[in-house]
Amino acid sequence: MNFTKDFFNLLLNFGDKWVITNIESNHKTHEIYLDVEYDVDYYEDPLTFLQAQLCDHVEVCVWQHLDILHYKSYVRCRISIVRCFNGKVRQISGWTDKHDRNTFSFEIRVIDLVKVIKNQSKTSEYLNSSFRLASRNIHRSTQRGMERRNYSHIPSEHIIIDEKSFRKGHQYVTVISHSRSGIILDVGQGRDRISTKLLLKKILKKAQLGSIHKVSLDMWSPYMKSVKQKAFNAEIVHDKFHLIKYLNQAIDKVRHREVQKNQVLKKSRYVMLENDQKLIAKQIAKHQMIKDSNFEISKAMNIQENFKSVFDYCHDEGGVIEILTCWAQDSYQKFIKEINKKVVTTFFKHAWDIVNSLISVLNITMSERLYVKIQVIKIAAIGFGKFQNYESAILFFHGWLGLYPENIIRTTTKVI
Repeated sequence: MNFTKDFFNLLLNFGDKWVITNIESNHKTHEIYLDVEYDVDYYEDPLTFLQAQLCDHVEVCVWQHLDILHYKSYVRCRISIVRCFNGKVRQISGWTDKHDRNTFSFEIRVIDLVKVIKNQSKTSEYLNSSFRLASRNIHRSTQRGMERRNYSHIPSEHIIIDEKSFRKGHQYVTVISHSRSGIILDVGQGRDRISTKLLLKKILKKAQLGSIHKVSLDMWSPYMKSVKQKAFNAEIVHDKFHLIKYLNQAIDKVRHREVQKNQVLKKSRYVMLENDQKLIAKQIAKHQMIKDSNFEISKAMNIQENFKSVFDYCHDEGGVIEILTCWAQDSYQKFIKEINKKVVTTFFKHAWDIVNSLISVLNITMSERLYVKIQVIKIAAIGFGKFQNYESAILFFHGWLGLYPENIIRTTTKVI
């Protein structure tokens, strides 16, 4: 029996001060319970390591641990409570948090698996645990990482503010990210002016807000007003990703109107809006057929292609204004109401912000990359019912946070 206890002590690896006193197994349920205790003659303050006095024990609690030899393993223990030199009372435990019901080793495995699988349900199934336990670990590790993050070291010369749909009924979250690195700084609920200002204030100090040179965002009015009030020195930039998104929305409205009279346009939404490089031969043929036809949708697609080409021309202010004006005049003369009302008029209203985008040398693909990454998270989770779950998932995967417990050293942060 001593050999068995020594063997399991090695597997647990809780340290020399913790020993297994009893092992209880159930071969029917494939479960094993390891009773451990703090086996020392003196006690220490877990924070200062100064000598402390034992004053009590908590009730017996159970923590889930990593499976051992395919048996679902639990650690059972009465945690010691000590009175420290300064009079404060603390619990002694170096292998779990007092609020958790799993060991640090189990939490680390959850973090590693979710990073790879990107699905909490499959992770909990693989670890033979409840979904609630896996989800709790994701929330805890994300919260831990956000508490460790030092925003004062973040270079804030250029940030991206974007929206992402949350649930049905036009519910959105606001995502603020760092342009150069693509790190998501924080996520806020809603996209109104007050919530956006509070999110900016939470992330960046007044001096940092004043040092922002450029902010990439779409033409959502509350975002623009918030930036002008908080980041007063910043230049607003409507990058290519957001501008093309407006054009795509208008093109889809034209398609939806014309499909009522032209059956050939049925099931063509993906073909018309997706990147040509992602289409198969059959889809490319249909795309070209629609493009060569005399539909209004064909003219709208031509307007979109002409606008994309604007980004390939000169990047001086005079040249950009001239090219943009020619594009707007040509588009307006095609008399497509969805394009004129939604796109041309709106683009002219924010003409200088678009000019800023065209003459600036910026990483305009970062917004699109983040949009796709967040969409992958939503698809894997089949939607999110609560904002907190959505927020934790986004920051867990793309916040580059220090997720692991304090006594575990892992490289999880990213230099920005």
